Amino acid sequence: MNDFYEEKNLDSNAFKSGFYISVSTVIITLITFGIAIFTPPLSGPFCAGNCFQYPYSEIAGRFPRDYYWMYPAMLMLFSYLVLMMHVHHTVPYIKKLYSTIGVAFAVMATLILSADYFIQVSVIQPSILAGETEGIALLTQFNPHGIFIVLEEFGFLLMSISFFALFPVFGGRTKLEKAIKLTVIAGFALAVIAFVLISIKHGIHREYRFEIAIITITWIETIVLGILLARYFKNQFKQIKNL
Repeated sequence: MNDFYEEKNLDSNAFKSGFYISVSTVIITLITFGIAIFTPPLSGPFCAGNCFQYPYSEIAGRFPRDYYWMYPAMLMLFSYLVLMMHVHHTVPYIKKLYSTIGVAFAVMATLILSADYFIQVSVIQPSILAGETEGIALLTQFNPHGIFIVLEEFGFLLMSISFFALFPVFGGRTKLEKAIKLTVIAGFALAVIAFVLISIKHGIHREYRFEIAIITITWIETIVLGILLARYFKNQFKQIKNL
């Protein structure tokens, strides 16, 4: 009997902390999104004026304002990973295979994207300010087809896949679970459609067009899914407390 109450208490704590991490993920993502929107690209196809050109040796003037959004972005990624682990921990055992797949892709996405951002704020910034510009062109975020952009594309694709892996977890027994299921399916479908259409039109010269598309899709999905999961964890917490 004591084991039963101990297990129930652990589950309730997981649902409670899951609610708070869901809310935190939504708030941090909104902050990151807001800062990023006011940091328009100053190179590549969407640059409206005063654009930086290869080898991007004059970008020191954009320090540090064009890098502010990367700090909350890294925090958002860690919050997202913890959220995925909460989902995995609280789902029934029979569905843990799918949630494990989701966590695995979430780990890869978090590692790639957080490393990508950390390189920008810890390597690119001090190198440019010190006048050490050799090799910067391939790494800087201002290169529309550089390593930074490609890693973002790949990382956010992995993030989209991690969400998509959850659709078998939520069987759609309630309107809330149906909404969660629809959100992760729609997010993945939009990511695939965006990649196919942009690749057909621009081929290997897509530059950062797909990067902007996948970031927008995934961040909106994170916000919507975070809200839905907050409600889900809250409902589950109440049900356990009423047992």
